Amino acid sequence: MTKKDLADYKRKYNAYRHHAWAGLGFLAVFSVITALLPEQTKILTFFIVILIIYIIIALLFTYRYRAGLSAKEETVQVQPSVEIQKERINAEVEKERLKLEKKKAKSEAKKSKKAKK
Repeated sequence: MTKKDLADYKRKYNAYRHHAWAGLGFLAVFSVITALLPEQTKILTFFIVILIIYIIIALLFTYRYRAGLSAKEETVQVQPSVEIQKERINAEVEKERLKLEKKKAKSEAKKSKKAKK
């Protein structure tokens, strides 16, 4: 498995783990509400069943992407692409060019001001 795949698996694993925990939190809240409001049991039972299905799906995907756990932090960090590095360098060059043009315009303005005196 490549480094990029491991990084992607780790990202997906963390996302699905988050959804599984969030679903369990909502399930706990709906269970307490069901215990406190027994007259609303039919509607809340529907939501509880939906949450259980949601949690099971999140857990299955968490299990599927568990290979991402073996990815080390230095493995996960993907090097920026060549195009991005070129764009960054071009931006720095353009910034320097604009600085020099501004400096040149400023010095020319000073020269013309001195010439008028």
